[in-house]
Amino acid sequence: MDLDELDPRAPTPTAPRPLDPLSVEELTVYITRLEAEIIRARQAISAKEQVRAGAEALFRK
Repeated sequence: MDLDELDPRAPTPTAPRPLDPLSVEELTVYITRLEAEIIRARQAISAKEQVRAGAEALFRK
């Protein structure tokens, strides 16, 4: 068995959305959604860093 088969597959990136046809209001909503996704990604990074720090502290003893 190949261990790579056990890893979850990363989602495929989506193509950048064309911005020309969007109105100012639509662009504002789009930016708000992107900022929310950035916050979510930063929270995931923070959680993973906390787990790593905990594991490192455990193995330093």
